[in-house]
Amino acid sequence: MISSIKSLALVGLSLAFAATPALGQTASKGGIPRTANGKPSLEGVWTNATLTPLQRPSRFKSATIPASEIEKETNSHPQVVRQLTDDKQDASTLRDGSDLGRGRGYNAFWIDPGMTYNQVRGEYRTSFVVDPPNGQIPFRTDVARRARNDEGEEARGQRPRGNFDGPEARPLTERCILTSGSAGPPMMTYLYNNNYEFVLTDTHLMIRAEMINAPRIVRIGQKHLAKDMRPLHGDSIGWWEGDTLVVETTNFHPYHGNSMVGLTETGKVTERFTRYSQDQIVYEFIVEDPARYTQPWRGEYSFNRSKDLVYEYACHEGNYALTGILAGAREEEKAAEKKK
Repeated sequence: MISSIKSLALVGLSLAFAATPALGQTASKGGIPRTANGKPSLEGVWTNATLTPLQRPSRFKSATIPASEIEKETNSHPQVVRQLTDDKQDASTLRDGSDLGRGRGYNAFWIDPGMTYNQVRGEYRTSFVVDPPNGQIPFRTDVARRARNDEGEEARGQRPRGNFDGPEARPLTERCILTSGSAGPPMMTYLYNNNYEFVLTDTHLMIRAEMINAPRIVRIGQKHLAKDMRPLHGDSIGWWEGDTLVVETTNFHPYHGNSMVGLTETGKVTERFTRYSQDQIVYEFIVEDPARYTQPWRGEYSFNRSKDLVYEYACHEGNYALTGILAGAREEEKAAEKKK
């Protein structure tokens, strides 16, 4: 099982990062902290853990949940029930593997998906997607809906789910190189590790996702890289529009097709970071990629301030699953040879 280890070294590093920008902050203007140059401060640790999903579940008919219904919807949500009761399972419960399809790879102790619906400007949201108005991603075809590897490993002649020759043939997530969307863009929620550390200077924004400890660097006031330079998370540049930091990402690597929001090499994501209050950043994003989607589509949610630190996610050090996967494949090969 991939483990998360609290690293004292990273704690010290995180404290150093968090403390340095704060020294340059000015008194609050308009109810939000600002940097020495007057821009809204984005520094700190934030979380996007929430019950609100990317696309709107069919049981909801509108983009918001009335305040009068939020308690009922929250308490009846399967994730909340699971976190509070662990599905009423204990050490005596016999398991035959059939529960894995329902997300029982971990018991409730090990996951942290969020226990509340996301609030944006005071409204409880039923999905991140707000345009199209139905809260659904406008996929171009059913093939695009399923395509998680068509610009990734399979495009390179590999079979990531069926090839067990060696670690290089396995998907990037198994190899602790790339997650399915936490680092983005756009940044999505996950089963756990939904924390982020933001460090802002006059020239850069660093976003460090807790999942696989992935950092993304936004170059403020600069131009995009040459088109043939394609970092794993794309090339992100930013500029200020009033109190909002706008970030544009292009030059996506082919592996970005594996992300929760799959994009081809010609895709573009525009993000907007607006400090809404002391404890919230409103995060908006527009996804454009005619090869996958019938129209540009837009989503938004709020990052909420966290009092925690972002600890090291020790994926490589605890990646015993990959050893087991490859060892199992070698045993199957031995068994096949014996049959011959």
